[in-house]
Amino acid sequence: MRRIALMVFRLFFKAIYYFSHIWWCSIHESISYEEGFRWCKKTTLAANKAGRVTIEAHGVENLPEKDGFIMFPNHQGLFDGLVFLESCPKVFSFVMKKEAANVILLKQVRKALGALVIDREDLRQSMKIIQAMAEEVKKGRNFIIFPEGTRSRQGNHTLEFKGGSFKAAMKAKCPIVPCALIDSFIPFDENSIRRVTVKIFYLKPMYYEEYKNMKTTQIAEEVKRRIDETIAGYTQKEPLA
Repeated sequence: MRRIALMVFRLFFKAIYYFSHIWWCSIHESISYEEGFRWCKKTTLAANKAGRVTIEAHGVENLPEKDGFIMFPNHQGLFDGLVFLESCPKVFSFVMKKEAANVILLKQVRKALGALVIDREDLRQSMKIIQAMAEEVKKGRNFIIFPEGTRSRQGNHTLEFKGGSFKAAMKAKCPIVPCALIDSFIPFDENSIRRVTVKIFYLKPMYYEEYKNMKTTQIAEEVKRRIDETIAGYTQKEPLA
């Protein structure tokens, strides 16, 4: 957590300024999600710079031109969201677990972006959230959901991808964008403030015509395969940080 302390220390007055705007966006329904996203991105850019973290983004051109898609990344830790907020040029929201929904700052960011909260222990509620996300995607909103369901805690190794997380894409018949995160666990897991570079690869999307005849478990396996292949291709060339 030394890096978080560094971010707060170096940004102190700016942090108050940025947080106040995110909070304002979170409590006023008349403020658009686009405006909330703009302030979350500005805050993230400042925080990552203050925390000595560089985001190296690849494949941004693979993102669909038309809004209404879902990104499916591997999940390495709390820093993952900051990687997307800095690197993604498209306005997006996300699905977050109930346990984190009311954590200070995350709560305000959640409301500012119109994020959805899922209770993994409640199957009925989970299905309602999946349906709600599908409806939002049909309206042209973009989302992120982590198909592992929880962070891997194994560095750049992924866990099993859950087929249920892909049901929203099937219902919305939308593009699926696999995203490979590399070294995103380092900034907040290491008790260090050394400079670090986190990589994200936006992979080519799977369009509905490609996956419409597949089961959600098969989609999950294919998305995992593409992400694992990307991670292995990079980490085998260069040593891990």
